[in-house]
Amino acid sequence: MKIHGFRKDIQNSRPRVSASVAWEDSGFPERQIYFETDAKFAGDLSCNPNAFLLAAVIPALHHGERRVLVDGVLCPQLRNGLTIALQLIRNWYGHAKERPFVIEAAQGFGPPLPRQPQRVASFLSGGVDSLATLYSNRLDFPLIHPGSIQDCFFVHGFDIGGYEHLDRNQEAFDLALGSLRTFAQSAQVALIPVSTNLRYLEGPGALPENNFIFSKESHGAALAAVAHAFSPRITRALIASTNTIPDLAPLGSHPLLDPSYSTAALSIRHDGARFSRSEKLTLLSKWDPALRTIRACVNPPQTSQSMNCGQCEKCLRTMTALLTAGKLQDCPSYPFDDISPGQLRSLNVRFHHVQKSAPFALITPKVAHFWRDLLPGLQQIGRGDLVEVIEAKLAEQEEYAAQIRKRNRAHELDRKYLGGFLSKMNRLRRSRRR
Repeated sequence: MKIHGFRKDIQNSRPRVSASVAWEDSGFPERQIYFETDAKFAGDLSCNPNAFLLAAVIPALHHGERRVLVDGVLCPQLRNGLTIALQLIRNWYGHAKERPFVIEAAQGFGPPLPRQPQRVASFLSGGVDSLATLYSNRLDFPLIHPGSIQDCFFVHGFDIGGYEHLDRNQEAFDLALGSLRTFAQSAQVALIPVSTNLRYLEGPGALPENNFIFSKESHGAALAAVAHAFSPRITRALIASTNTIPDLAPLGSHPLLDPSYSTAALSIRHDGARFSRSEKLTLLSKWDPALRTIRACVNPPQTSQSMNCGQCEKCLRTMTALLTAGKLQDCPSYPFDDISPGQLRSLNVRFHHVQKSAPFALITPKVAHFWRDLLPGLQQIGRGDLVEVIEAKLAEQEEYAAQIRKRNRAHELDRKYLGGFLSKMNRLRRSRRR
């Protein structure tokens, strides 16, 4: 992969920095990727080669490229950090370890100097994790302290938008942006809207239901890429955690990955892993502006002014947590003030990795620990009816997971001792039935 053709210009009255990405081994067409913002932040947006490297390096690894050559100067600290991060990702997800992968800089490596004075930013989606990062920072640092968050990035192209053939979410972004602007004023932060198409590097035709690269491998690097595009303005960026330390699992944003995306001029921090999801919501229950802003849903109804559908797994999980804190009725961004057992029973979400014929389950392995954390709080407020449904769904998930493990073990034995004979016969029998 080669990254070249850096430029800064104006597109539709908005400043934009862009570069061309040419694939060398994967056979994909050359792609221009960009970062774009409002005119008032034009002086803060830069054609930083480190930002474009972070945007492209994990898709390059995933799709079998043997190198990334950047036509610019790269920070040696970032190169060294990426060496560690990519080794972790290879170990987690089984990318070919014997294949060489190198990072090259056509104009060499040199450490950039940080701006002065220090300035801290975070990412603000309106979700629980990002709001908790901002609020905990506010509790720990006075506004005049250099460690206080002064800027928040809100990105179109990550959880809203970002799909090459399905990028029609501008209305949802504008609705959320309006709410966040009101919130940012009360939180005394500068809200910086950013648009990017870096997710197009996931591959032609990537769709929301197949977002493995972003969610599992690259979203920490993608967030860091945005921060580095604004390196003339900030010196540190905080990425809100998803999981607590006891629940850590391989994920695109991780305490072992995110700091590796730092340069000598801008440090990246993974923040908030000390809090469970329930603890974050308990913390936010004391901050009324956050309660009016919470946005968990990534696919809100297009015909409504609500930022949350109130029906998807993530919405119901967040609503249940707010219910245990006694604050659901104080969240106008959700369409319901209470949750019934029927709402939990009727929600069906497929496991993301199984065929269409697989059974439904509300709680997938990825989020099971979040639901378990809610059970004590629901018991405490006397909602045994919801506890009963959640426990049944957890048992359903565990039973199905056991079936998957058993099936995988059978496939492994068949492959090891029978050369895959049984699998071939099953495929033949299914094809004859069709």
